[in-house]
Amino acid sequence: MSDEVLHRTWDGLHIAADNPTGSTVVVRRRIAAGELEFLLLHRNAHGPEYEGDWAWTAPAGCRQPGEPVYPAALRELAEEAGLVGLRPWAVDLSWQKQSRTHWAVFAVDVPTDVRIDLVDPEHDRYAWLPAAEARQRVRPEFVAAAQVDRVEHVPSVEISFRRMTRDDLPDVVRWQRAPHVRTWWLNAVMTPAAASERYGPRIDGEVPIRMWVARVDGRDVGYVQDYPLKAEDEYAVKTGHPDAIGLDYLIGEHDLVGRGLGTRVIWEYLRDVLVPDYPDAPTFLASPDHRNTASLRALAKCGFTQGRRIDMPSGDAGRSVTEVVCSLDRRHWFG
Repeated sequence: MSDEVLHRTWDGLHIAADNPTGSTVVVRRRIAAGELEFLLLHRNAHGPEYEGDWAWTAPAGCRQPGEPVYPAALRELAEEAGLVGLRPWAVDLSWQKQSRTHWAVFAVDVPTDVRIDLVDPEHDRYAWLPAAEARQRVRPEFVAAAQVDRVEHVPSVEISFRRMTRDDLPDVVRWQRAPHVRTWWLNAVMTPAAASERYGPRIDGEVPIRMWVARVDGRDVGYVQDYPLKAEDEYAVKTGHPDAIGLDYLIGEHDLVGRGLGTRVIWEYLRDVLVPDYPDAPTFLASPDHRNTASLRALAKCGFTQGRRIDMPSGDAGRSVTEVVCSLDRRHWFG
C-alpha cells in the first residue's frame, strides 16, 4: 500500500500528519432508570452483517491537514451522527500507548430524545446500548476501553464558572486547607483576613490575575485563576512562554476528588473562559509540582505537553519546589 493511500481517508481526503491524527466523540444519554446508554455506529465497509474489529464504534474520524483538533471532532460528530451545537469535553487527548497512536477521545451527554442522522454513507445503522453491551460490541478491546471504560464512570454533570467575590473567601480558605489540596498548595491562606489581603485585589480587578469559582451542578466546589505570564516577570522567563496565559486550579470538595472531574474542569475552563477571553493568546500554561502526578495526568488528558522543570519559591522561607511546565498550543487544539 502506498504512502499516499495510508495518508487518506476512505473517501480520499488527506489526513493530518501531526498528532492527534483524529478524534472520537463518545455520545452518552441517561435513560429513565438512570442507566447510561452509548451511541454506536456500524460501518458498512465489510457489509451489514460484519461484526468484527472496527464494525461498531462511537462517532470518530481523522483530522485534515492543518485542522485544529476540537473543531475537527465537532465536524466528525456532525458528519457521522448529524449532531451539532454540542460541547464535548476532553476524556483523554494524550498519547494512547496500547494503540501505539495518538487519537483524541472526547465525550458528550445528550437528552434521550436527541435525533441521530447518519449523514455520510460510511455507516448503515446505529444503536443505543448500555455500557456492558457496548463494551462487547466495540472491538478491538483497546477501543472499547477508550470509548466505554474511560467514559462510563465520569459523572453526568454540568460544569460552570462564575467570577469570584469576597463572599467566597471563607470557602477559598476551607478548600486550600483541605488535606488533599494542602499537600500541593504550599502558599495556602489560613484565615479569611489573610485571604482578603492576598486575593482581594484580584477580585476587585486591581491586578491582572482573575479568579473564578468552579461549579458542578450549581454547587461551588473549587476555583480557577488565570493571568498573563508577562505580568509575572520571573515566572515568564523561567517557563520560556512570556506570551502565555497561566492558570491554577483546585477542586476543594473531597467527595468529588478522583471521579474524573479534574480533567473536565480544566478542559471546560479552557474552552469556555480562556479561549474566548484571550483570543490572541498562543499558549495556555500550568506548572504543577513535579510530584503531583494526578494534576500532571489531568493536564496531559487535556492536551498539555510537559516541558522544562523550574524551581519556584514555596510557602516556607528559603525553600523551593520543582514544577513541571505544561503548555497547550491553543491554535493546534482550538484554532
